[in-house]
Amino acid sequence: MEYNNIRALLEKYWACETTEAEEAGLRMFYAAHEGPLPADLQEAAPMFRYFHAAGEGEAEELFSMPELFTDRPAPWETATKTEIKIIRPFWQGWMKYAAVLLAAAGIVYSINQHQVKLHGDATAFKDTYSDPKLAYEQTQRALQLLSRNLNKGKKEMEKLSYFNEAKGMVEGNRN
Repeated sequence: MEYNNIRALLEKYWACETTEAEEAGLRMFYAAHEGPLPADLQEAAPMFRYFHAAGEGEAEELFSMPELFTDRPAPWETATKTEIKIIRPFWQGWMKYAAVLLAAAGIVYSINQHQVKLHGDATAFKDTYSDPKLAYEQTQRALQLLSRNLNKGKKEMEKLSYFNEAKGMVEGNRN
């Protein structure tokens, strides 16, 4: 075959458009060709030579891997089940008990939170002061603090109203 025909077949091969007969022709070309090939044809040569050798059953002989670690047998091939002893760290046995304890604590906590949500907090309705006068004074202080903070917010709102008035004046002048 001419190199131009091989180039055309390779183009078709890389585009996945070749037939089986054309692929067999490429394998035979690379297997039978001896000598130097052009640079653009050399990159596909090892692959097609391998395909040719695999088709004839020679690939195993050409590309076999050496046996590694053959000087001693594997531990599972020689030892019996009674000889195998698994050593685990001491804390690994207790991990399952800790996990169960943690899960139980989480369940108890979630049940408690659910009951509080349904029935309300029982401590919220208890009287915290035994002296009613002291409770009244504490309530007044808390309400005064709340009033002062709300007045601060009112001052900020007044500033915002001044801004809105100025904006209205500017927009009124534009119209």
